[in-house]
Amino acid sequence: MARGGGQGRLECSPLSQSFPLYHSPSPLSPASPLVPPSKRRPASSEGRGSRSGGGKRKGKKKGTSRGAGPRKPRASARKPEESNAGPTAEVVDSKEPERLAAEVIHPSSLDKDALRVVGRLQERGFEAYFVGGCVRDLLIGRRPKDYDVATSARPGQVKRLFKNGRIIGRRFRLVHVTFGHKIIETATFRQAPKAQGTGDLLITEDNEYGTANEDAQRRDFTVNGLFLEPREHEVIDYVEGLQDLEDRVLRTIGTPKLRLLEDPVRIMRAVKFATRLDFRIEDETWDAMCSVAPELERSAPPRVFEEVLRLMRSGTAMGAFKMLRACGALRSILPAQDIHLGARRGGPEEDHLRAELFWRLLEALDSEVHQGYEPTVAVVIAVLFNELVEREVDPQTRTRRGEPGDRMSVCRAVMDPLFEATRLNRREFGRAQRLIASQSRFQALTNPSFSPLLFARQEDFPEALDLFGLREKARGVGWDIFEAWQEIGKRAQVASEDELEMERRRVRRRPKRGRRRRRK
Repeated sequence: MARGGGQGRLECSPLSQSFPLYHSPSPLSPASPLVPPSKRRPASSEGRGSRSGGGKRKGKKKGTSRGAGPRKPRASARKPEESNAGPTAEVVDSKEPERLAAEVIHPSSLDKDALRVVGRLQERGFEAYFVGGCVRDLLIGRRPKDYDVATSARPGQVKRLFKNGRIIGRRFRLVHVTFGHKIIETATFRQAPKAQGTGDLLITEDNEYGTANEDAQRRDFTVNGLFLEPREHEVIDYVEGLQDLEDRVLRTIGTPKLRLLEDPVRIMRAVKFATRLDFRIEDETWDAMCSVAPELERSAPPRVFEEVLRLMRSGTAMGAFKMLRACGALRSILPAQDIHLGARRGGPEEDHLRAELFWRLLEALDSEVHQGYEPTVAVVIAVLFNELVEREVDPQTRTRRGEPGDRMSVCRAVMDPLFEATRLNRREFGRAQRLIASQSRFQALTNPSFSPLLFARQEDFPEALDLFGLREKARGVGWDIFEAWQEIGKRAQVASEDELEMERRRVRRRPKRGRRRRRK
């Protein structure tokens, strides 16, 4: 990858089909092709980017230039420049969808409660389907985390059918149908919003009802625009998503740049799906991601940071952050981290070491997540900021003027600007700051004025120990110290009140000072 030198803007590098990142294990391959041979698209079609299935990208045809003009939308009744219905109207088409038997999905794998929701809606004469990520995951052999239902019924009609339903949302209402701790999100078909005549493509209102076709066309990527009709057991494809799913390609629905300008957070979602599902991002979509990345600064900070947290907890954080950095998105969403990772040539060696340690820290987090570890929000935030705080604590590498002060003061100075922008829970940010500030205590086992037992009794200790373990795993040293603290933690849990009181008295008791000699 070509990267900009120093602190200048990153150069957007071409994304080859074999992007050298850390990927999650490939999901199970379907037992049979998703698209029958007779219905498959040609291996290469005009304006749809590289379709090769190997590890290298196809060369461009002589006399053509990618980006020389807008790609012809795959689902368009007329060209965008001839349309008065706004930038999203280009992807609306009235053609009949492909309907294919869902042979790779066994009926027993479908959630029974989600089936009840779809079944009751259909019994009352409404259209109702599974939609989005659950359909995608079922088709590639993954177990869906949750099920979403799309229906022609309005929210009030859905609510009347389910006593266990609750209408939520202000900008666009939908219904949460609850079964114990499980939620089946049920939304009315929507259509893409009309243009506001300002020339600004960013969507701020998205609350117009529509048809199943319009609902599919307004979604982000083709692999997320599929419906599953569980009673007929067939997949309904308005957006040619089945072949992209079989080819493991991530592609926007409609013209990539327009779709990303409508909602720049789709860049982060593309990174999430590509790294988590091990999909290749189609060339034109990748180029649009690089072009639109600066627009992420206009997106709502709380929503952007929520996507960051999801990436950090996905088990593919290292690959995701490398991809965000490659397309220039990291500069917009976490500028301090982006600058930290782009340590200038000739700068302090400690800067380069800490930049490398950040990647190793993400790799260690991914490794633990794959083994079942579920990091808390506070631990994730601490992982993001730990090395930045360490840099500011060190007099040799700090970038701020004046004395650094204690570690907690440095934590606040480094982290508070992001907290104010994202408006996340102050409690989580406060916990993350305490986790980082407490890391020096893990090296104080031999300090007579410090009580490891009392430290291990503190509320934040388990998360602080998690962070310490990740740091030691990233450094490749100090694992014996981590194991010693694990034993101290176990002993602290069963320590009696008398034992704890003795520790408190020992810490309060200062060592006697020797008498000073009188001056003659």
